[in-house]
Amino acid sequence: MTKKIIFTFAFLLVLNSGFSCTNFLVGKAATIDGSTLITYSADSYFLFGALYHYPASTYPAGSILDVNDWDTGKYLGKITQVEKTYSVIGNMNEHQLSIGETTFGGREELVDTTAIMDYGSLIYIALQRARNAREAIKVMTDLVAEYGYYSSGESFSIADPNEVWIMEMIGKGRNNKGAVWVAQRIPDDCVSAHANQARITTFPYDDKNNCLYSEDVIAFAREKGFFKGKNKDFSFSDTYAPLDYGALRFCEARVWSFFRKVDPAMEKYISYVKAETTERMPLWIKPTFKLSAQKLKDYMRDQYEGTEFDMTKGIASGPFGSKLRCSPLTFKVDSIEYGHERPVATQQTGFTFVAQMRNWLPDYIGGILWFGVDDAATSLYVPMYCGINAIPECYRLGNGSLLDYSPTSAFWTYNWVANYAYSKYSYMFADIKKVQTQWENNFNSLVPAMDKVAVGMSENDARVFLTDFSISQAENSTNSWKKLGEYLLVKYMDGNIKKEANGKFIQNEDKIPPSILRAGYPLEFLKTMVKENPGTRVKSAEEINNRN
Repeated sequence: MTKKIIFTFAFLLVLNSGFSCTNFLVGKAATIDGSTLITYSADSYFLFGALYHYPASTYPAGSILDVNDWDTGKYLGKITQVEKTYSVIGNMNEHQLSIGETTFGGREELVDTTAIMDYGSLIYIALQRARNAREAIKVMTDLVAEYGYYSSGESFSIADPNEVWIMEMIGKGRNNKGAVWVAQRIPDDCVSAHANQARITTFPYDDKNNCLYSEDVIAFAREKGFFKGKNKDFSFSDTYAPLDYGALRFCEARVWSFFRKVDPAMEKYISYVKAETTERMPLWIKPTFKLSAQKLKDYMRDQYEGTEFDMTKGIASGPFGSKLRCSPLTFKVDSIEYGHERPVATQQTGFTFVAQMRNWLPDYIGGILWFGVDDAATSLYVPMYCGINAIPECYRLGNGSLLDYSPTSAFWTYNWVANYAYSKYSYMFADIKKVQTQWENNFNSLVPAMDKVAVGMSENDARVFLTDFSISQAENSTNSWKKLGEYLLVKYMDGNIKKEANGKFIQNEDKIPPSILRAGYPLEFLKTMVKENPGTRVKSAEEINNRN
């Protein structure tokens, strides 16, 4: 087996196992209001969408922390606990520090199964111990140096109210403690992205203010025979996670789709993601306009609309433009391998967020984790202030599971609506989008008012106030989504459509619809049906009478 085939196998294993995610990163000078922004879609068929909460705590000297693999729950070992930890709501702590990730896999021989620190534990332990992005990078890299790195290659988005960083890390192999890594600061007026493919290539060695790296990141590559050129030509991605077709079409394509939305000149890289040309996309670009948190929410709902990869077009989308593609991502026909497109918004999302950090407000008010569960395209981003003291019951881990339905679980409520919508997607998605827009417009109006009230309070009172607000918005919007599901069931029952007027179903005095719309199938789909089965043609009376 050649090395290239090994890389391809390792990469496809990451995607087909369901552990594949998307992050967008935005510097403070690239946003409308001066916020920093990062996004995350935690995509896995094995992930129950919940909002994690780690309260601030103090520990006696000598305390020990058990570490369990975030993906599987497997016990990995013990590490020394610090004296004081910070409160964490989801992937943001009370100092507005936020961290996301995507797995790129890379050289599978560099996984150290004897290590203790997996990527998920690195994230949530760093959030409990660090106050800003630079501290988080030090905490994470110190932990893997001391306890080893258990996971495969990982890209991290690490941001605070002033700086946004991307860090890429991979282990050093079994029984070889530590990791090799590079972290680069995204320029304030730029955006970046990563989506299951390492993206840092060459980097500046002498700019310690904007670039950090492990001392042996090149030496280790030379030692293993991965790299033989000059230091100035060393590329982290090309050395530790070489590109293959899957990395381009399934991963870099998501980055391209985001970049093209903020700079039309990036459209040209479609040939790169189709493996027709070799010029790589830059790690970051300057957008042609300033972005908002709402824009980032919209971009996280991308299904390649308006491109040749559009998930709502073609035979695979069925008669009603469904974006659902049954797994696995790749499949074979006559021994030839093919693949579905892999969009940013995907059905196997456990949870998703847009983290907004605002340096002009106190930390406990300035940080908002716009949080949602399930597919971003058919769910809501609800504001969770980073200073809250409790989380909504509808988002609580343990309120249902992947095998236990709970009527009070947001994850199950949003999945119910989305799964029903797949049956008549082009119709139902429009109804979902309408309610989605109403709620998020309302959130966007409410948040500035909540900010203003909270700023005038003591910190303790503000935390209570923002906790009540965040919980009520989550519970109320989840209840609204239940009503939306009931509405869709009534309106589209058995494939027919009940007519409406002024927002209400048309009905007679006995609450029976006087008529329904039998929409049938789109013409192009009917043509395909007839082509595949011409025997369905209805014969005329003349043809029947002339049978003999």
